[in-house]
Amino acid sequence: MRTLAITQNITLDGSIEMLGDWFDPADQDPQLLEATRRQSERADAMLLGRQTFEDFRGYWPRQTDDQTGITDELNQIQKYVVSSTIADPQWRNSTVLTGDWIAQVCAVKGQAGRDIVVTGSITLTHALIESGLVDEYRLFVHPAVQGRGRRLFPDGYEMPRLQLVEARGFRNGVSLLHYTVRGHHPSGPRWTTISQQAAPPGPFRLRMPPLPLRVSRSCDRGGGGRRCGSLRPRR
Repeated sequence: MRTLAITQNITLDGSIEMLGDWFDPADQDPQLLEATRRQSERADAMLLGRQTFEDFRGYWPRQTDDQTGITDELNQIQKYVVSSTIADPQWRNSTVLTGDWIAQVCAVKGQAGRDIVVTGSITLTHALIESGLVDEYRLFVHPAVQGRGRRLFPDGYEMPRLQLVEARGFRNGVSLLHYTVRGHHPSGPRWTTISQQAAPPGPFRLRMPPLPLRVSRSCDRGGGGRRCGSLRPRR
């Protein structure tokens, strides 16, 4: 079974929706770039929401003089986009998942291959967490507090205890936290909401882990959201 990994740039208060300037792809520590490259080498597929996919498709294939290697990487990697409106993805190595897309993701996970990475795509990310399909979280934590925006784990989510695989700090203040999901079972969700459990005695404490590929300035807008991460370099 292939690993499905959520990789996100995230603030100290858990936001993955980039509404400010806390993420700058041009300001990268060499060791951080190397860590990002290693993460990319572990994957041979990306799973994206429609908006993130369209943002990437509209920008990166046109960067013919890209020196970062991101354009070549995104052109070559197998891309799966969850969408009910895209008929022709118009980007090579792209496949549209529609209808029962969760079953299709399970089928992709069952194929031979390396990791499947999800980046940006906030609505899709939440749906994957809810479905219990996420195996790993690879979080690039930025030393910033946004105070707003959609978070990786919204209020009401309760996660099982995560197992720390790697923790690294970089000179620009970013930290990499790499977790696996303990006791993960792909057939069912590994979370509960407050409404699904009896009220606990005393104050309620939401169990959350301590708080990617680089991601595009606007991502999946589904669910009333607006913008998330960016693979797009600043001009």
